[in-house]
Amino acid sequence: MIRRSLRRSLPAVFALMFAAPLLAAPAGQQTLFNFVRPADVVQVATQDASLPQSNAEQTAEGEVLRRVTFNPAAQPTLRLTPQTGAWDWSQSGFMSLRIQSAMNWAVTLYVKIQSNDGKTLISRVDLPAGPAQTLLVPLTPFTPLSLGLKAGPPMPMMFNGQRVLLASSAGELERSQVVSVTLSMDQPKVAQSILLERFGVQDGDAVTQAAFGGLVDAYGQSTRAKWPEKVSSDEQLKSAAAKEQQQLKTWLAEREKSSLDKFGGWTKGPAFKASGFFRTEKRDGRWYLVTPEGHPFYSLGVNTVTPDVNQTYVAGREWMFESLPKPDEPLASHYGEGDNRGGNGVDKGRGYNAGRWYDFYGANLQRLYGSPCVVTSDTKAGVAEAAKADAVAATVEKAAEQPVVPATAEAGVAEAAKTGAADATAAKAAEQTPAEPCKAVVDEQRWASHTLDRLQAWGFNTIGNWSAPVLANADRVPYTLPLSIVGDYASISTGTDWWGGMPDPFDPRFAMATERAVAIAARDHRDDPWLIGYFADNELAWAGPGDDPKARYALVYGTLKMTTDVPAKRAFLKQLRDKYRNQAGLSKAWGIDLPAWELMEDPGFVPPLPSAEFPEIEADFKYFQKVFADTYFKTLSDSLKWHAPNQLLLGGRFANSTPEAVESCAKYCDVLSFNMYTLQPQDSYDFAILRSLDKPVLITEFNFGSADRGPFWGGVTQLAKEEDRGPAYANFLKQAMSEPSIVGVHWFQYLDQPVTGRLLDGENGHFGLVGITDLPFQGFVDSVRKSNWQTVDQLGKEAEKAKAEADKADQEAEGGRKGDAGKGAGQGAGHVGGHSGNGH
Repeated sequence: MIRRSLRRSLPAVFALMFAAPLLAAPAGQQTLFNFVRPADVVQVATQDASLPQSNAEQTAEGEVLRRVTFNPAAQPTLRLTPQTGAWDWSQSGFMSLRIQSAMNWAVTLYVKIQSNDGKTLISRVDLPAGPAQTLLVPLTPFTPLSLGLKAGPPMPMMFNGQRVLLASSAGELERSQVVSVTLSMDQPKVAQSILLERFGVQDGDAVTQAAFGGLVDAYGQSTRAKWPEKVSSDEQLKSAAAKEQQQLKTWLAEREKSSLDKFGGWTKGPAFKASGFFRTEKRDGRWYLVTPEGHPFYSLGVNTVTPDVNQTYVAGREWMFESLPKPDEPLASHYGEGDNRGGNGVDKGRGYNAGRWYDFYGANLQRLYGSPCVVTSDTKAGVAEAAKADAVAATVEKAAEQPVVPATAEAGVAEAAKTGAADATAAKAAEQTPAEPCKAVVDEQRWASHTLDRLQAWGFNTIGNWSAPVLANADRVPYTLPLSIVGDYASISTGTDWWGGMPDPFDPRFAMATERAVAIAARDHRDDPWLIGYFADNELAWAGPGDDPKARYALVYGTLKMTTDVPAKRAFLKQLRDKYRNQAGLSKAWGIDLPAWELMEDPGFVPPLPSAEFPEIEADFKYFQKVFADTYFKTLSDSLKWHAPNQLLLGGRFANSTPEAVESCAKYCDVLSFNMYTLQPQDSYDFAILRSLDKPVLITEFNFGSADRGPFWGGVTQLAKEEDRGPAYANFLKQAMSEPSIVGVHWFQYLDQPVTGRLLDGENGHFGLVGITDLPFQGFVDSVRKSNWQTVDQLGKEAEKAKAEADKADQEAEGGRKGDAGKGAGQGAGHVGGHSGNGH
């Protein structure tokens, strides 16, 4: 540890100070220490870092800062502490530091603030290259999710004439007793430098208000950027939509010339058996989906194709929106109420997740497709008009019963008075009626037709999970459906439980809930040839976070922590008792001292970690997780066999998994499905293992996003810019086609997410094909369309190649394949899966 107390200003420093004026600290900011004009108030210590006293520097912008260099080491560190006692920051909101990357690239720093009770606040700072900025670290835990959105607006921003970088922070801190602040890097490969000046604290929430205020315009777009598809008027929106319609007509005309059956299968490929429903078949070492008409089909799908998924909470966050409709305005019909508070991992740390929401996408659809807002009996104006009309009708009816000309002048005056009274009554009725928005109905069929035109013109052939039913009912594009098993059955925590705990498949209530869910899902679809199949839920918590044994066997540890009221625990204990008979046998096999079997029945029991010395530990863990997964998937498979024997069970859409879960899925489902957020499928899973399971694979989610088209999050696989998304998509499809087990890929998702976060979890990603204004991202869509058609064309080539190889093998087999003659022309060696074979 090198410890220095900076007590003197060197001549080089003075020269710079007089050559260029130092920027004054913003209002509300208190400077505790200045690296350029050091005073004897703060101790500065370094470890594996250097702070040359003579190296104050003037930047291109005229600021004077001091260099700190972090050397290649495990964790080079700069540490600031008060000379005596502790800092009292109880009245401050942020730690502030004037800072600049001295490199030509962004660097990542970790800021750790500690109080004398051991509490620690940590902030990761991605410091961009460029001019100096004021880093602000919140002294209470803060992330954009605290304000309801996954990712915040781009930083740095301008505030009070200075560049400011508002960071996130996590942990806890006693602000009245702060004893240290450290800056560190994590294992830099080469020496990297930053430049520093003022260190201190800053007051209040003005910065947060400036950073997040007025984020969204009247169309739901970000106000923080410009891009080609951004609109500023209804006329511009409608003009862009009309232009797109003309492009779609051209593309759809081209599609009509392609060799596709009505389901999107390739008619020039080999002849498969036409069963009337989608199925799977392996031919010459390659798996295929087969259309009801018997043609090879590579599923190119899009998830969440629906108009009602883009609501965002506005309650308490009205200051984030530049323009929200007033209650009596036509677009006010797109308000609603919601509540997404819960106890799952997805809900942790999130604010503003209940109350009033607004649907900007719905409002934009109304602008595009809605009928003109007319006065109806549901509105205040409509009530008045209706009341007047009733009064007039009553007067006319009354007049018809009496002479047209009143007998006396007085009678004429009385009649006029009655008419006036009727008008007055109508007006009063209108005044007493509460104002309601004038409602213009969006034409759902028109939206659906336009959306299906898009999907087909862009080369997609599958409607993915969570999509609008109106699309499936159109009999134009094959579709998939989710099975969401909801009930009061027991669940097992495996750690994060992002969407909730694992369903306990040993609980009889789970089987009942499955039967109910499958019956409802299949009720209107069991005989529909356009339905490819059903997904067995989505991203269940089969394993815990991390790659340690407790994550790998999280189901085991989570189950044994439970009480014996939980069926899964009773099943596990029975497995162990059947094998070991008593606690002595288990103690010996596991290398533990278990005085009584009943101790395992107690809640909170923690088994030992797997070890080479006691291999039975891991063997028992694996076997329980296998039985758990077998029970889960068999329950779904049996129910679907009964209720929907013609459709496929498309797997569990794994995000994290265990080998046992994947093997069980392969055993009981027709297709294995994975959500893969990597640059290529091979980066997500070992496909040699998947090929050994001999089942087709469907990639049910993947995407590539960026942060330069409105929403601030680029997704899990974020790219540098919009122009990178098309090539990334093309490469992913190319790599998927190279795997003979993959039968399709589904993009997530159709629409961009709201700038201020979706209702479900605050995600605000730009990875859509279409923006919040219902305009496609033209450059990306052009690239996707090209890739899709190339991919499907490649499938045709692969099928022709397989046919040629099969024909050649037939000729060389010296009659060995004569028994296959009944299969029909082009039938090669292979086997059938799915509803008509050995699948579910």
